[in-house]
Amino acid sequence: MTDSKYFTTTKKGEIFELKAELNSDKKEKKKEAVKKVIASMTVGKDVSALFPDVVNCMQTDNLELKKLVYLYLMNYAKSQPDMAIMAVNTFVKDCEDPNPLIRALAVRTMGCIRVDKITEYLCEPLRKCLKDEDPYVRKTAAVCVAKLHDINAQLVEDQGFLDTLKDLISDSNPMVVANAVAALSEIAESHPNSNLLDLNPQTINKLLTALNECTEWGQIFILDCLANYTPRDDRESQSICERVTPRLSHANSAVVLSAVKVLMKFMEMLPKDLDYYGTLLKKLAPPLVTLLSAEPELQYVALRNINLIVQRRPEILKHEMKVFFVKYNDPIYVKLEKLDIMIRLASQANIAQVLAELKEYATEVDVDFVRKAVRAIGRCAIKVEQSAERCVSTLLDLIQTKVNYVVQEAIVVIKDIFRKYPNKYESVIATLCENLDSLDEPEARAAMIWIVGEYAERIDNADELLESFLEGFHDESTQVQLQLLTAIVKLFLKKPTETQELVQQVLSLATQDSDNPDLRDRGYIYWRLLSTDPVAAKEVVLAEKPLISEETDLIEPTLLEELICHIGTLASVYHKPPSAFVEGSRGVQHKRLTGNAGSGESVESPDTGSAAGATEAPPAVIPSQGDLLGDLLNLDLTPPTTTGPPPPISSGMQMGAMDLLGGGLDSLLGGDLGGNPAMGTGFGGAPAVMPASFSAPVSGGLDDLFDLGGGVGLPMGAYNPPKTVWLPAMKAKGLEITGVFVRRAGVIQMEMTLNNKAMSVMTDFAIQFNRNSFGLAPAGPLQILTPLGPNQSIEAALPLSTVGPVMKMEPLNNLQVAVKNNIDVFYFSCQYPISMLFVEDGKMERQVFLATWKDIPNDNEAQFQIKDCHLNSDAASNKLQSSNIFTIAKRKVEGQDMLYQSMKLTNGIWVLAELRVQTGNPNYTISLKCRAPEVSQCVFQNYEAVLKN
Repeated sequence: MTDSKYFTTTKKGEIFELKAELNSDKKEKKKEAVKKVIASMTVGKDVSALFPDVVNCMQTDNLELKKLVYLYLMNYAKSQPDMAIMAVNTFVKDCEDPNPLIRALAVRTMGCIRVDKITEYLCEPLRKCLKDEDPYVRKTAAVCVAKLHDINAQLVEDQGFLDTLKDLISDSNPMVVANAVAALSEIAESHPNSNLLDLNPQTINKLLTALNECTEWGQIFILDCLANYTPRDDRESQSICERVTPRLSHANSAVVLSAVKVLMKFMEMLPKDLDYYGTLLKKLAPPLVTLLSAEPELQYVALRNINLIVQRRPEILKHEMKVFFVKYNDPIYVKLEKLDIMIRLASQANIAQVLAELKEYATEVDVDFVRKAVRAIGRCAIKVEQSAERCVSTLLDLIQTKVNYVVQEAIVVIKDIFRKYPNKYESVIATLCENLDSLDEPEARAAMIWIVGEYAERIDNADELLESFLEGFHDESTQVQLQLLTAIVKLFLKKPTETQELVQQVLSLATQDSDNPDLRDRGYIYWRLLSTDPVAAKEVVLAEKPLISEETDLIEPTLLEELICHIGTLASVYHKPPSAFVEGSRGVQHKRLTGNAGSGESVESPDTGSAAGATEAPPAVIPSQGDLLGDLLNLDLTPPTTTGPPPPISSGMQMGAMDLLGGGLDSLLGGDLGGNPAMGTGFGGAPAVMPASFSAPVSGGLDDLFDLGGGVGLPMGAYNPPKTVWLPAMKAKGLEITGVFVRRAGVIQMEMTLNNKAMSVMTDFAIQFNRNSFGLAPAGPLQILTPLGPNQSIEAALPLSTVGPVMKMEPLNNLQVAVKNNIDVFYFSCQYPISMLFVEDGKMERQVFLATWKDIPNDNEAQFQIKDCHLNSDAASNKLQSSNIFTIAKRKVEGQDMLYQSMKLTNGIWVLAELRVQTGNPNYTISLKCRAPEVSQCVFQNYEAVLKN
């Protein structure tokens, strides 16, 4: 009979009965009772009351019974620490048992009992087991050291277990070596700065010897350890590669990927003209191809890793295109990944083959896959210039199929082909226009509108086509509305006499009837441009566009280097560094490939990525618009060239009388617009509704609610925190960086002091930021023009923009920075005060404030206490205003001053605050309301910092 009988429900008094059975003299009955106890424990019943009775069963020679008791002990020791001490003597005794299996079982269980009281009793038995004659006991004891270190690191260091572990690397048994490496790696991860795994050529030789004989998991531990080693020269690098290469033919895919990781890293050290380099490239292809014959889940992991390898070294798989062709029964996630790699490997030699495949895929039934296949054809055209004509004709064939989603994707990619090859394929526009009525997806409609606007002079009925889109303007998505506005303005600048009414209509719709701030702002910019300087309008709107780049989705070089060092781990599947998804206290080390100065390849400066980054596609990790990051994103894909607000309209000018589109167009239209009766009022009338920023402040209304008598005085100087150490010298080979963020005249700056505490001169400084919550990015290169000598320091101010790529960070104001010099690339994190992002026009109208406060849900309100603050309300208000926190109104309620304040972040998010100040009470209460409540904690911290300093 199977053990399932122990899981059937028993009578009510089972605990009492089990107690009796556990104390029985019959060994068989005792074993049955312990099995029942374990079964009850497994299904979640509390059997901790039987602790002393189960512990008594430890005194037995029966290995099966001992294992069951140890299992029980691991589970309940934490909740019964005083009872668990009873078991210590048995552990000590079992660690000296003649049977090595029992010795190993005892030491393994000791490591799993996470009770501080017991750990010190276990040190002596563990010390004996680490030097046991049997390798099985030694390998188990090695892992136990890592577990004990996790419970009490200080104890392990004091007892000298780490030195014993290091000695085990020289053990004669390969499994002991592998477990010692695994334990040391685990401990080193939680203490990144401790040089535990002191790898030198002798140690590496021992690890490579053990590599051939240990189990597959042991091999993975050793290979991962080897990947952290930096060889002295290319000869040592080649020697290690030769000894690791046989692992590529291992049956376990994890071993294969770990071996690939080591080889990819050490290849960086090999000169490219070396014969062995070419041999190694050839040897790397077959194992990667073999991985693609495994189950779909393994294929997917292999493909994600191959994607990285192909970006770093496409030559490895350049002749293996066929293995990435999609099979009819592949799951969609494998198909899409294969498609991506096919594009990366596409070249002039294989493009005919690739296009034939892609055309076939475009007739499949899976809609998502077909869309990707059509996009892939466009990417091929952009990547391989010689194939562009063939790609365009393939896309036209697909458009003739009249399958709706195929047509729409084709139009989106043809727009990109026009951008890459201007004035080459415009003959196809007529075919595109025939399909205008079938377009219902925003991206396809926007692409078609762009094409019509861009080539308006070649399309006879361009105005009719754009007018047809204008009929349902308010039902279109923002993307289409923005594109339509720009296209009609382009059309107007190309055919001014025929399209006056059309441009007036679209500007009126965009500025008067729309509540989208992006659309309104763009509408007003065009309106002002056309009315003040038509020549400038032509230069801006019809400017020559830069060609789009070949690969818009390549991973940024420094990130790719780091991901190559994590091949075979979760980071290589996510295509994100471990620091982006690993939480907790463990230090995440940033790894990078070791370049070879002699091979003619220099490690690319982080700053060089910024040029390519300008045309990079939006990263896939940016979420939808519903959450905080959606608000942070600027919907307009063409970021403004200046960071300041547009010039305000002079306060003395009457808006009603202002001729927004008149006068300045004479040069375009060849006549005076003002008195042309055919045009009626022409463009003279201003829009009926102006944005709040243009209208005069509304008085009355809230005066009875908000007593403004205690007026707000002039702001004091803004509070700037002192510089802090961002990058200590010991972590950056002698380079120390201290710094502070400041906002001056609307410009955010990163003010740094760079100290050289090394013995060598430092030059070639560059800086780059990781994606962050508010899109902070350097507005220009780091200007350090003179070399930084030993023991010298230099001041640098780096202006920042807020139009960089966005990704939500934890905490929200965290900034990850990479600084490069002639020595290395160094990484650090720092936190900027959120007041850096408060803009100068953050003062809300009073009525708008009240309406917004009511409109924001109460769930979004957060309350905080600011303690030990001895300022009165006026002084607090002045101090906060210097950080662009504006007091809108103040009133007195029951002896308390209530300050109502607003601030606006660079991404357009408003934060509203109610600050309560009571005379004589040093504790303030602040309530914050915001549509993105994640911001509130940072805003509160900023209030504290400003008011207390």
